[in-house]
Amino acid sequence: DKCVVMEPFHELYPNQCKIFYMEPTYVTLRISEDENQWELDFDELEKALSEARILMLNSPHNPTGKVFTKGELERIVKLCLKYDVYIITDEIYEHMIFNDTPHYLLPKEFPEIKDRILVCNSLGKSASATGWRLGWCLHPPHLRETYRGIHDQLAVMSPHPMQYATMTYLELPDAYFSALSDRYQQRVQKLAETLSQVGFEVVMPQGAYYLFVGYRQVPALKDMDSMEAAMYLLKEVGVACVPGDNFYGNKDSEEAGKYLRFAACRSDSDLEEAASRLAALKGSP
Repeated sequence: DKCVVMEPFHELYPNQCKIFYMEPTYVTLRISEDENQWELDFDELEKALSEARILMLNSPHNPTGKVFTKGELERIVKLCLKYDVYIITDEIYEHMIFNDTPHYLLPKEFPEIKDRILVCNSLGKSASATGWRLGWCLHPPHLRETYRGIHDQLAVMSPHPMQYATMTYLELPDAYFSALSDRYQQRVQKLAETLSQVGFEVVMPQGAYYLFVGYRQVPALKDMDSMEAAMYLLKEVGVACVPGDNFYGNKDSEEAGKYLRFAACRSDSDLEEAASRLAALKGSP
């Protein structure tokens, strides 16, 4: 069975497919002609879904920061219903969305898909507790026994203190999440400005806290592959990022060789230090 994964993707998705003997099939997000947003080719998506059992959907999206619009989600839902495909959503960045961009919970907005969707979330990002690996899944009743059986074999349960912490998290006031979004938007904006100033091609994210940027216009990096560029920045500039080909199924494709991923989830002082170090690229040949 095949699982459709949108690339660039969170690095774990393909390996998670393979654990369950599924074959990942990749559909590529590309920058729009006006270079203002990441776009999905729906013809490419339909072809992939026609041969698949599952679609993996991440919004806000890691690594691009894309937030899928209601219109895009409606088309995705219709295609999944047409081809009898289940949707698994990754909603972990739902509280890190900028400029009042709406986030849609699919079974609420599109109840016709409620029996074919699993909604996955976690407190990892919003509570700055990524190491806990604690989350939850909303799934249709007919999958309950199968889901619980798999969960029992993989994790059994999370430690009780973390469960109590999660209950506290779920009772936090709305103001906490509003402040969270504002804080990360400021950090993303600061890092985006720095990267743009030294020649990186930046499409501003609508959510999450990553910047997936083109590096071929930076003179010091233009002739390097993405791994070489990332290692140069680490060793010579002192700023860590992730090679773009790490987020693609076909690492030899043109898209895979164009990008680097930076994260703006560090402190303001760390981001200021990174900006200072990256500024050295301006004068590099």
